[in-house]
Amino acid sequence: MKIDLEESFRLMSQHRVELMSYAALLKSSNERARLTGPMDEEAIWENHIVDCGALASALPKGARVIDVGTGGGLPGMVWALCRPDVGVTLLDSVGKKCALVEEMRQLLGLGPERVQVVCSRSEEFAKLNREVYDVACARALSDAPVLAELLSPLVSVGGMVWAMKGPKGAEEISGLEGRWKELGLSDPQGVPYDLGDRSRMLILWRKESECPLRYPRRPGMAEKRPWHR
Repeated sequence: MKIDLEESFRLMSQHRVELMSYAALLKSSNERARLTGPMDEEAIWENHIVDCGALASALPKGARVIDVGTGGGLPGMVWALCRPDVGVTLLDSVGKKCALVEEMRQLLGLGPERVQVVCSRSEEFAKLNREVYDVACARALSDAPVLAELLSPLVSVGGMVWAMKGPKGAEEISGLEGRWKELGLSDPQGVPYDLGDRSRMLILWRKESECPLRYPRRPGMAEKRPWHR
């Protein structure tokens, strides 16, 4: 897979007004609950909006996407604004964050066919929404093996699991070649790309077979007892 930054930036330019409105709402909401890091508008734009928008063109046409641990709606809200053809579920377990993201969804005029906000642990959500998404993604949530256990049960066979990482993301997947099939996944592909002076990496798995029903385990177990050890 190749990330087409030129096309992604074209989409961002096309929807710049909506993205700037979201950035302003994110800054305002961040003052009420800690949704992102820096609160400066320029930092929000460069570190969050551009970072997430860089992958907008990589989403399959008409995809059903779930953003797990969305926080303030990143990256899913950016993708929904850049790609009106996709439907995005924003999942988080913190009620206050979900309420603020739902408020932003309404203020941005995004209907439920484009964005749904769900407050739940991913382990619980997967019980009733198993293998229904084309892409499941997480950004700055946990390490790659944990994310694979949490996200694989949400993705249909033929879909993709994405983990948005920095340049050291490759270290999280090393030494596990051939092991990922336990979760129904291919071996991961690390796709590096640069945003100015920042190096980023998308870790991508293909969903090759159904994920065994024992995954995901109950909340907290993926971190406490990693499946691959």
